[in-house]
Amino acid sequence: MKQFSFCFILITILLSSCASADATLTPPPKIDPGIDPTEWVLVPAGEFFMGQHEHETNVDYNYEIMVTDVTTAQYADYLNQALADGSVKNTGDQIVGYYPGDEFHAHEHELEITAGDWLHIPLDDPGLRLEFDGASFTPQSGFENHPMTMITWFGAKAYCDYFSWRLPSEVEWEKAARGEDRRPFPWGDTIDAANANFYSSHDVFEKIIGGLGDTTPVGFYNGLTYDGYATVDSPSPYGLYDMAGNVWQWSGDVYEDQHYRYMRGGSKDNYAYNLRVWTRNSAGPEYFSPAVGFRCLRDTSS
Repeated sequence: MKQFSFCFILITILLSSCASADATLTPPPKIDPGIDPTEWVLVPAGEFFMGQHEHETNVDYNYEIMVTDVTTAQYADYLNQALADGSVKNTGDQIVGYYPGDEFHAHEHELEITAGDWLHIPLDDPGLRLEFDGASFTPQSGFENHPMTMITWFGAKAYCDYFSWRLPSEVEWEKAARGEDRRPFPWGDTIDAANANFYSSHDVFEKIIGGLGDTTPVGFYNGLTYDGYATVDSPSPYGLYDMAGNVWQWSGDVYEDQHYRYMRGGSKDNYAYNLRVWTRNSAGPEYFSPAVGFRCLRDTSS
């Protein structure tokens, strides 16, 4: 049922066979990078260079965006509220929620996204970093401040909508990641293992499972040294962390004549060159993975 681009295929096979399950066996070390996941930053209106070919693009309004990805602890708190007030439902093996559907044009390769309840997170997948006792959700020990993963586009959108926020568009996301110059990475022109969590970057959380690593806490690459592992402070020009690597981030665009949704930023499972700010990936909105998360945007009055 899942529709996704070719670069997810190998990753999904490997993760589903080993990484998704093994990642939950041993809790990771609890490390607090000191970056507050509840903080937001302002991205001012103005022009910036978008894409590999640096097309001048204008965003004529200010907006605020989360400093980090939404964490497992934040999503657990949301689920407890949303289940209590009926915003989402527990079917026994899934959390689902209502989506009004997309306008359908029967375009070639387009799949119809109808109105109804759609998957937000799977409860029966060993890669989920949440515990559920039948009444409430808690994050798995050690993963409290890691990015929320195993989340579909529907589940990410529902979280943002619940608080009257939204998923960023691709344009809004890239401006927040790149700023106003031509840098290919959020922090500058080159990439090193100390800048971000990517394939074989060998951070202290990496578990070698067929060469694939694990997530790092949000804001991990902030210039601190952890257990002898020195990081470089690597925020975007506006102060956002993890805009490259760790997990892909869902964007909010719903494009005409296609059902795919797009992701930005690259992940722990990608090579360094895939972490450039213009790199995008796509999947059906019901897709989930240990390497996909999200952050939210909110509009400002000025």
